[in-house]
Amino acid sequence: MSDTPEQAGAEPVDPKIQELAGRVFDAARAGDAATLVTYVDAGVPVDLTNEKGDTLVMLAAYHGHPTAVAALVERGADVDRLNDRGQSPLAGALFKGEDDVVRVLVAAGADPDAGHPTPVDTARMFGREDLLELLESRSD
Repeated sequence: MSDTPEQAGAEPVDPKIQELAGRVFDAARAGDAATLVTYVDAGVPVDLTNEKGDTLVMLAAYHGHPTAVAALVERGADVDRLNDRGQSPLAGALFKGEDDVVRVLVAAGADPDAGHPTPVDTARMFGREDLLELLESRSD
């Protein structure tokens, strides 16, 4: 999978930057919190997105890594940033059945009504009454 950082304008991305971005996106998918923290603390934007609009939080959440999600949240990651398909990290975690990630995102203030389908709709779709109550208590 080839990740390309989002860049405004038509100029091509430097191959070294692309390689670095690929390593950071791979760390998010793998849940390598230590590597993510190192890169973000060194200046990589915490809300870096790939060519699909997926943030580091989205990738870590979707792949079931609550520790990585928490580390990114502690560094100011936007837990409600939607990808290019209008999906939120919270809905992605619900879709994948990543309960621990859901709890981290809800504790971080993730909006249960963000995106399409919303996290509330996703919980209903999958019959997750246990998490629906948690989400609806945050929905207002």
